[in-house]
Amino acid sequence: MATGFSTLVFPLVIMQILVLVFFCETSLGISIPSNYTKFRQVSSLRLARIHRHLDNINKPPLFTIQSPDGDIIDCVRKRKQPAMDHPLLKNHKIQRVPPKMPKSLKTASTNSTRSVDGFKGVWQMWHEKGEVCPKGTVPIRRSRVDDVLRAKSLYDFGKKRTRSLPLAGRRRPEIPPDFVSANGHEHAIAYTTSGGDVYGAKATINVWDPTVEVESEFSLSQIWVLSGSFDGTDLNSIEAGWQVSPEMYGDSRPRLFTYWTTDAYQSTGCYNLLCSGFIQTNSRIAIGAAISPVSSDGGNQYDITILLWKDPKLGNWWMGFGDGTLVGYWPNELFTHLADRATMVEWGGEVVNSRPNNEHTSTQMGSGHFAEDGFGRASYFRNLEIVDSDNSLGSAQDITTLAENTNCYNILGSYNNEWGTHFYYGGPGKNPLCP
Repeated sequence: MATGFSTLVFPLVIMQILVLVFFCETSLGISIPSNYTKFRQVSSLRLARIHRHLDNINKPPLFTIQSPDGDIIDCVRKRKQPAMDHPLLKNHKIQRVPPKMPKSLKTASTNSTRSVDGFKGVWQMWHEKGEVCPKGTVPIRRSRVDDVLRAKSLYDFGKKRTRSLPLAGRRRPEIPPDFVSANGHEHAIAYTTSGGDVYGAKATINVWDPTVEVESEFSLSQIWVLSGSFDGTDLNSIEAGWQVSPEMYGDSRPRLFTYWTTDAYQSTGCYNLLCSGFIQTNSRIAIGAAISPVSSDGGNQYDITILLWKDPKLGNWWMGFGDGTLVGYWPNELFTHLADRATMVEWGGEVVNSRPNNEHTSTQMGSGHFAEDGFGRASYFRNLEIVDSDNSLGSAQDITTLAENTNCYNILGSYNNEWGTHFYYGGPGKNPLCP
């Protein structure tokens, strides 16, 4: 009798849980997946795990802003942001005194480019109606059930898929680790070759909205600051730039992003604020939010400037955006090798080629044009700079450019007085020479 009763009651309990979850999401403003069929196929156990995880990273907001692109931006008190949950930051006090900015000669900008990293006009879509987060809070893009369901698993949500770094002796030691193609990752990059001590890097990056063929693929343009064993599992990396990732964000808009890892992408770190670690200090920049406007083929060119550097006083790794605007920092406590300095910097583009039907993806890198198409068509990085031990910025001199398959994506470096060290890069992916 008891067994029969349990058989009848258990499905009713599961149904009540699903109804309760649906009611709570609807009434409390928490998003429900847009694909309801997919939602119904999710087990109650998995759904419960997803909600527990979202409860951990979606902190209670003081104020909420609905972005016209569908994002929900939560204004969360600085001390309540996800970073403070990291066990290594249990006693960490948020740095209140601004770090000393690296010294640099101001570089002229061509009249043919327009910066979207200032605060004039719409540069992130959630500002379109003029709304901003209150002082003392930081804007955080709310994660939703749909976001998690698009990921391969809850464990993979917010992380780069593990890359199998090459074994020692299987590649030339001067080739950077991120360059080696693994799991379909392809690059067109410039990287430092002089070695020695590196304390940061800077560049101005052209913004486009490349086509991404498959939801699980992405196209990004970023700076990598690296240290550690390039052939092991202790590589430290901090990264920032823009990316188009339908799997991560549910659309094809270019978005500002960050990433970090201390074990070669094995288990530590994540994108943006999707785990504890990166401490945001700025109330007007939302990491993970869409950037607008973007460059057009033969038309206006828009770019963003990103600076990553180590505060010489407290040792934290800061991110600057635009003309000296501080976004936040990675606390020194998170790192092993980067706790001291970096040993390599990379700038450039990366795509994931999942090779559907054994053909190369048509996912574009940069603008989708090859480097030789030049200004107004190809994407660019300009004014590449390195921060030295004196906290001074100098033009990156000793760099090498590389691409795995120049028939699909390529890169051309150059130097002039206006753009300093710079390069054009990108490509269409699949084409007659890249079948």
